[in-house]
Amino acid sequence: MKRTNLIGLSVRDIFDLIASEGYDYSHASSITNSIYKKRITDLSMISKIPKRLKTYLSEIAVPLIYEPIATKISTDKSVKYLFRNPEGQQFETVFIPDGRRNTVCVSTQSGCRMGCPFCVTARYGFHGNLDAGHIINQILSIPPAENVTHVVFMGMGEPLDNSENVLKACEILTAEWGMAMSHRNITISTVGITPAIIPFLEKSGCNLTLSLFSPFPGERINVVPAEKKYPALEIIEIMKNFPVKKKRRLSVAYVMISGVNDTDRHLEGLKKILSGSEIRVNLLPYHQVHGDVNVSSSGERMMYFKHNLVVSGISASVRRTRGADISAACGLLASGLSRSRCTK
Repeated sequence: MKRTNLIGLSVRDIFDLIASEGYDYSHASSITNSIYKKRITDLSMISKIPKRLKTYLSEIAVPLIYEPIATKISTDKSVKYLFRNPEGQQFETVFIPDGRRNTVCVSTQSGCRMGCPFCVTARYGFHGNLDAGHIINQILSIPPAENVTHVVFMGMGEPLDNSENVLKACEILTAEWGMAMSHRNITISTVGITPAIIPFLEKSGCNLTLSLFSPFPGERINVVPAEKKYPALEIIEIMKNFPVKKKRRLSVAYVMISGVNDTDRHLEGLKKILSGSEIRVNLLPYHQVHGDVNVSSSGERMMYFKHNLVVSGISASVRRTRGADISAACGLLASGLSRSRCTK
């Protein structure tokens, strides 16, 4: 009999596994605290549960944490990990140390089906969703797991194209019975899947970032095909009108390409669609891919955008590149993978 992997299960899921044997919610909570906070992979080492329960669990379940199969280290100390899960799916994860802040950038799919032409992940194709266990494993299994302070869902795949598993992973990350991280330290990045936006905002207290590219729909659709079905301006209106609790951040990510989307016209367009809102703008450099003639906007141009947005009352910041030399920066994940390597 195939045993259930406890990694990726909620406390309610585990309670359902053990309730028929007479065990209660407190036992389930002891199990989740042990596997998520202490990363215990030997059920006999779990404290506060009876020996008989340990024996029963070992027969039906296992806390399977699997390690990455390859690692690359950047000159800026960022680390990229390659995973292959038991189902044969491959995906990459990035650890980004920055003083007291240690961020893990997780993947939610093996590949992606959004088809954005500037994204290397899209070229890898789509090889399936990752379940909550495979998402959480990307944090629990890496050597610096105990030092992780932030998690961003900005790796391979579109998180809201796999919203059920992403919401479950967010619950595990933030619940007291789970990893007990702050909601404000978890960020989901999306190109915009409108039907999943409101459920995510309602069911999760985590941050949300919309990848915009251009304030003009006619331009955005050429780079973000999802624009045709899910217009960004509609999503921005949802974000504007959603009641946001203190310290929760709703943002747009704006990757800047020289001469393409960094003109004064684009700046004025950003001001127009975001004026009067609490939505923050993250200005990011563009990462050139093989055979690409586009280049990133200069640092001076990015600071010009930031200054003009801020004086207009729109919160803005310029994000620096991390891990570009190992293809770990935004849009570059899966650059070392080929379709033939995925068995599913």
